[in-house]
Amino acid sequence: MTSHLQTPAGKPRARSLGIPFTGTPGEWNAITDVPGVEVGYRTLIEGESLRTGVTAIHPRGRDRSADPCAAGVFSLNGNGEMTGVSWVDESGTVAWPITITNTHAVGIAHEATIHWAVRRFTELGELWLLPVAAETYDGYLNDINGGHVTRQVVIDAIEAATSGPIEEGSVGGGTGMNCYAFKGGSGTASRVVDLGDGDYAVGAFLQCNFGKRTALTIAGRPLGAELADDNPIEETYRAQPGAGSVIAVIATDAPLLPGQCQALARRVPLGLARTGASGSHFSGDLFLAFSTANPGAFETGFPDGDPTPSSLRFLQWKWMDELYQAVVEAVEEATVNALVANEDMVGRDGHRSPALPRDRVAAVFAS
Repeated sequence: MTSHLQTPAGKPRARSLGIPFTGTPGEWNAITDVPGVEVGYRTLIEGESLRTGVTAIHPRGRDRSADPCAAGVFSLNGNGEMTGVSWVDESGTVAWPITITNTHAVGIAHEATIHWAVRRFTELGELWLLPVAAETYDGYLNDINGGHVTRQVVIDAIEAATSGPIEEGSVGGGTGMNCYAFKGGSGTASRVVDLGDGDYAVGAFLQCNFGKRTALTIAGRPLGAELADDNPIEETYRAQPGAGSVIAVIATDAPLLPGQCQALARRVPLGLARTGASGSHFSGDLFLAFSTANPGAFETGFPDGDPTPSSLRFLQWKWMDELYQAVVEAVEEATVNALVANEDMVGRDGHRSPALPRDRVAAVFAS
């Protein structure tokens, strides 16, 4: 499929280089293969030092943002921020758009999401909202202290969200990010899992800003040493090699309990490890997984009338292994997609982030 080889803007994806990945991707090989999931971006590139943006993910689409999904979170390394996770742990649910941006804009992303929600869903009244807003650091390329991400920028990303094929690389919150000392950013992939009673989709979306060059591995081939040249980030930047962060959002339409969603989030590091990641102390590695099944099962609001028990459909734990495998495969491919769909970028103070040399990578897999 064309969507497996290039993004909507015609940027190459990893499969266009002949990289062999395991598993069966969905129609768009994206998190949006999970029905209802929508993704939106607002990208800010201006002048010599503005290289940032916001990504917004609607688990059930913008019109059903108030309907919570079963969810779970996992922190491989907590040197980062993802708001709302205490409530995800407590309630086993997530609602509202999930936003991802740069480290110093996570507060405005949280506030803007609330501002958007209370105006779109006026029936909420005085109900409290605890949305998820996550971050990775883009200060190598971006004027991170300039306050460029405003409430309106966040709302624009939320309102821009659509289903179908989505862009990758230097877009949205991933605009100013680096991965394995190459230009990084936003990447996505999906897998289709047949569990007998029907196919389920498992999608991954990553904001990639992690990894040191020498560790880079693609489809089992250790390429870090072979591609070690042209590394201005690790040669000139004061940050520890491998510093940065990675945010992963995993979505599925398989019916799951909150604890099973958390189990999916715990599998994200296995996909990252396939690309060479080891979980640097200087990297905030935070992951969220949700299930769009069981709409209406987790009602919000204050008690009204007599208590009415709800019910959930869920897969028995013994059938989870295929979903775990799908997470690992999708995370691995999403990371490589974020690298492939990029060009060189120059930003703040003339800092340069080189693109992954696609021709050299393609030559490795053609041999």
